[in-house]
Amino acid sequence: MISSQDVKVLDINAEFFGTSTDRLMEEAGRQVAQFINEQYKNQTILVLCGLGNNAGDGFVAARYLSKKHTINVFLFGDEKDIKTSNAYNNYKKLGSHPVTLYDIKSLDKIDTLIEKATIILDAMLGVGITGALREPYKSIIDKINARNDKNIVSIDVPTGMGLADSLKAHHTITFHDKKTGMDPDRCGTIHIKKIGIPKQAETHVGPGELTVLYPRPKKSSHKGENGRILIVGGGPYHGAPYLTGLASLRTGADLVHVATPEKTASIISHYSPNLIIHSQLSKNHLQMRDVQGISNITDSIDAIVIGPGLGSEQDTYQATRALIEDISKKSIPMVIDADGLNALRNHHDIIKNSTTVITPHKTEFKRFIDQTVDQDIKKQKEQVEKWAKKLGITIFLKGPTDIISNGDLTRFNIVHNEAMTVGGTGDVLAGIIGTLLSKKVTPINACRIAAFLSGEAGNVAFEKKSFGLIATDVIDEIPGILKKYL
Repeated sequence: MISSQDVKVLDINAEFFGTSTDRLMEEAGRQVAQFINEQYKNQTILVLCGLGNNAGDGFVAARYLSKKHTINVFLFGDEKDIKTSNAYNNYKKLGSHPVTLYDIKSLDKIDTLIEKATIILDAMLGVGITGALREPYKSIIDKINARNDKNIVSIDVPTGMGLADSLKAHHTITFHDKKTGMDPDRCGTIHIKKIGIPKQAETHVGPGELTVLYPRPKKSSHKGENGRILIVGGGPYHGAPYLTGLASLRTGADLVHVATPEKTASIISHYSPNLIIHSQLSKNHLQMRDVQGISNITDSIDAIVIGPGLGSEQDTYQATRALIEDISKKSIPMVIDADGLNALRNHHDIIKNSTTVITPHKTEFKRFIDQTVDQDIKKQKEQVEKWAKKLGITIFLKGPTDIISNGDLTRFNIVHNEAMTVGGTGDVLAGIIGTLLSKKVTPINACRIAAFLSGEAGNVAFEKKSFGLIATDVIDEIPGILKKYL
């Protein structure tokens, strides 16, 4: 069973992995027509069509059905109002078939069309409808629901499913899988049809994650409402927390704070005036006496990234664990990366059942779980799922094929390139994930979005810089990827 959001993700990813929306629409409509042809003979069918891709499925079905039935198509608008090119093209094809077309200007004929119909094919509104049904949809659905002499067939989901005024269907032809909320009371008999969605569209991340799941800021929003993030890092290394912070800003965080030892604070502040630097820490590396001061900063923070450039001093590990435990108790979402992960070895309980993402590569994961990581990708997947479920967190295992899992949902990612093994790209990924968490995206969805956004930015950078690619090249391309897909 899949949600309305993931239906949209699936459609976009299907095209990315090689199956066009036009092809999916053609097969969906053909499957609907085939079902009706198998169940009914010589019928008068009224196809009720909205203005989106659900209507496009209806137009295709009407074309196939016109060979064996009398077909009337009613469009809830004018043809110029059809929202997608795929649906519009299929509407225009009906002109060369024995189909009678009506649009919203013929609304006064709808009672007659309903009366004459023996089958009503519902292609009005698809998944994800919220609020209340608008007119004339509501009135027409009320008319149809009041009849008991019509066979009602819905495409994908009955119009208004989940709302008080939804259509009651006798049959629902749904595609790929059941949709969340489907039940016999509203859907009648549910028939699942495969329409050629490629397997990778369901198992791998793609542009659908970014397009559908990224939280677009409201026009009325104010500074700080679209993500306040804190990066805890630096000491031995100053580049890592800077890269994480810059990636956070480029991903759309409103405010990026960096808590870093005195030694690196001045260096990072000279890199960029866009970062808010907190330098009241120990001179050379994070220590226990710094934990309370950082904890005070977290009171006005939406998400935290811990680890970039922290180093491997034992007192730094101790302070890192204390800070992570404090953040876990406050239920603030966090990303733990690099040296932050090393601090957690044999101390997993402090992140158990928290809103945490860890982002190890294979060697870091081996240290973290104190087990050999299998070479086989399927067995790696089982290990990641096992540990994600055991700890109640989300794991992003980086590799030639990334594995992302929260123990219940797992996705692979292959959108990246071999030049992205350069130092700093992991810091960039951590900043992207942290920003998405600060925008109230769930950990698993933050990782799904970040995998594509980081990887696609890296691919664009690779086209320009080849094997000379560096981490800042990836950061520079993030805004272009956001612009392209949002």
